Amino acid sequence: MPTSPAPAPGRAGLPLLAVTFSVLAWASAFIGIRAVAEDLTPGALALGRLVVGTVVLGLLSFGRGWVRPTAGEWRLLAVCGVGWFGVYNLALNAAEQHLDAGTTAMLVNVGPVLIAVFAGVLLGEGFPRWLVAGLGVALCGAVLIGVATRSAGADLLGVGLALVAAVTYAAGVVAQKPLLRRLPALQVTGTACAIGVVCCLPWSGALAGALTRAPAGSVGGMVYLGVVPTALAFSTWAYALSRTDAGRLAATTYLVPPLVVLAGWLLLEEVPPALAGAGGAVCLVGVALSRRRDRPRVPAPPAVPQEAGPAV
Repeated sequence: MPTSPAPAPGRAGLPLLAVTFSVLAWASAFIGIRAVAEDLTPGALALGRLVVGTVVLGLLSFGRGWVRPTAGEWRLLAVCGVGWFGVYNLALNAAEQHLDAGTTAMLVNVGPVLIAVFAGVLLGEGFPRWLVAGLGVALCGAVLIGVATRSAGADLLGVGLALVAAVTYAAGVVAQKPLLRRLPALQVTGTACAIGVVCCLPWSGALAGALTRAPAGSVGGMVYLGVVPTALAFSTWAYALSRTDAGRLAATTYLVPPLVVLAGWLLLEEVPPALAGAGGAVCLVGVALSRRRDRPRVPAPPAVPQEAGPAV
């Protein structure tokens, strides 16, 4: 079974810090998308965000060299770029035109369940009992949040778009994991982001028109989405993914819905009911369970043969 490389001494906590940053940044993205939805169409926002992200990733990668991908790696990069960066962003932006931020986050976070299943089947990560238990508990918490924060304007189209985002997110993570065995994390993220830009080029006219009409705050929000939740958060995620099993790492994103609910309450005045807080607590318990590992069994000491007594 393939395993992730062991972290160097003194750096064991870096993957955890990296994924913590990614989770916080991605939670803020749900709020940012909701905040600019009135001024930027889903396609214009996706293209603008990815262009900014590609520029920042290009600057971060400058001078680091280029590892030439193989034909198989290009196929995986296409899955990651088209799915996770292109279709995911379009579907997520469109979903938040129909759903509130908390409900959208809950639906998208069906993705970790799909990732755990895909990684167990396709990447040989298996299904450790604590991972399965944690996923089940965290999914129950996410459902509680979705029930609690469901808005009167929720509709089937928004639900369908959010589920499309969840599927493409899962496919992107599973395609990304094998790439990180040989290619640098920044190169993988930057290349996939650039592929996402190409996918969103049909909305160039919409972006150009929006930039002339949208207020400065919405344009600034788009730039923020490109720099922090895209360029930086996807890079820290790739760093952590290169050192952690995909299924186990994906379970940490169950922290996103409770963070989105809290931020929506504070910034968008979407006051969550008490049930949302209970769902957030259940999510935390699920994440804690998913990160547990079975204690290795200590082999019993070999039996010491008794010396034969003197012959009688």
